[in-house]
Amino acid sequence: MATGSPGTPQPWWVASDLDGFFGLVIDNLIQFLLILALCTGVLGFGEELVLETILPGAALSILIGNVYYSWQARRLSAQQGRTDVTALPYGINTVSLFAYVFLVMAPVKALAVKQGASPEEAARLAWQVGLAACLVSGVIELLGSFVAEFIRKHTPRAALLSTLAGIAISFIAIDFAMQTFEAPLVAMLPLGVILTTYFSHAKMPLRIPGGAWALILGGGMAWLLFALGEPSPVDAANVTKAAGTVGFYLPVPVIGDMIDGLQHPLMTGFLVPIMLPMGLFNILGSLQNIESAEAAGDSYPTAPSLAVNGMGTVVAALFGSCFPTTIYIGHPGWKGLGARSGYSIVNGIFFTVVALFGLTGLINSIIPMEAGMAIVLWIGIIITAQAFQTVPKEHAPGVAFGLFPAIAGWGVMIIGTTLGAAGLATGDWGLAATVLGKPEAFVQAGLHIEGLVALSQGFLISAMIWAAISVHLIDRAFKLATIWALIGAACAFFGFIHAGALTANGAVYDLGWATGWTWAVGYLLCAGFFGFMLWWSEPHAESAIHDDLA
Repeated sequence: MATGSPGTPQPWWVASDLDGFFGLVIDNLIQFLLILALCTGVLGFGEELVLETILPGAALSILIGNVYYSWQARRLSAQQGRTDVTALPYGINTVSLFAYVFLVMAPVKALAVKQGASPEEAARLAWQVGLAACLVSGVIELLGSFVAEFIRKHTPRAALLSTLAGIAISFIAIDFAMQTFEAPLVAMLPLGVILTTYFSHAKMPLRIPGGAWALILGGGMAWLLFALGEPSPVDAANVTKAAGTVGFYLPVPVIGDMIDGLQHPLMTGFLVPIMLPMGLFNILGSLQNIESAEAAGDSYPTAPSLAVNGMGTVVAALFGSCFPTTIYIGHPGWKGLGARSGYSIVNGIFFTVVALFGLTGLINSIIPMEAGMAIVLWIGIIITAQAFQTVPKEHAPGVAFGLFPAIAGWGVMIIGTTLGAAGLATGDWGLAATVLGKPEAFVQAGLHIEGLVALSQGFLISAMIWAAISVHLIDRAFKLATIWALIGAACAFFGFIHAGALTANGAVYDLGWATGWTWAVGYLLCAGFFGFMLWWSEPHAESAIHDDLA
């Protein structure tokens, strides 16, 4: 342990902060590029909205957290007389980014179009609801800073991690794996670099982080293809065009748009099934990362660390970003690199500059997304792997069961997207409605579409419920399994899980009184059986103990 003078904080910057800065800045840069690509490509947002409003708001939220966690690290170093304290890593929440794009904003836009809104009006509404979702997440994180420990104590780790793993493997990893093999000449080399970096933990040449090497080599391949006249994701004309978007964009409050999103009727359909569980996962994920930092030697107070994380998310929503922030996983890794306080605050300053001057589009035109996809793919892989690695070995089946609902959610999204693309390609705008109106066709093809939709609706909640039930059954904790089944019955009865339908504009929830009563009855039957096993097993367990003693 490196020691210093008691009461004197460690320096703001040390040489090894540069290694930590490169690693953290690449991670956040990928988030910025993802925001630009998903908002314009999937949600149909105008590039002006993203560059002039969303990214400056996101940068402000990153700056606030980075400054605080840097100060927090120096404060801890002064209290303990140490000079080796590493600030908590912080940035855009990858899982929430994908969840809010594909599970909130994209469905809102589709439903708005169905109700007669123009694509531009629907895109703006999706952004407004996204702001509201981000605000809700931040408020949950703020409030959760006081109750996080209680929630964590009463929720099996497998139930929490399997739900995140389901999102990671379906909505993150699979999609980027497909895109990687769709562009092998550009994307496969960065994939090899990232897997070498994080699987082998080998030192990279010139002390350049593996993420930076992936961007350099992937970008180099893209420009080499362009120079050879081959199809390439980069083009000199695009760089010139992107240079025209460089300007000066101060973060501007968008409270009116956020209030419009909060008040819109579509908001309620995503509040309990999506936003509340995501807020809970953000709280517990940050809590686990704080524990990870403590295990590495840096003990930070829980409540203020979580509260500032929530404040950063609230600020993001107030200034136009739909994407929550989070305390990142990997504090021991940054500590191993020798990063201290400076890497965090310089990361915040870097993204403030990038956002204020509208440089994201220019960076994206020079370094294509294909060069950085491997980093996000690795994030999906590691989240899924950790769900199995950090739970007791015997609870692994519960983690596996918890993956099913999210995979079903991804399948429903793929079906809807495919039908929409087929209608677009053929010019038959009613194709999706026609196909979905013939459920017998799916049955004849061996696809149980109704079951797929039922499993997908509210999958964040149902995944947690079934993983928790599985864990408690493995432990023979029949009382706890019964309680979780009763929770499932209540959620299903009101349509927060399972109830809904697949329409031409995607899956829609059916919230209301008894909308999911059939599934609620199924949960009650399970609860009844678990309760019976509780009654049945206790005398038999006592008998077995007496037999063993005899």
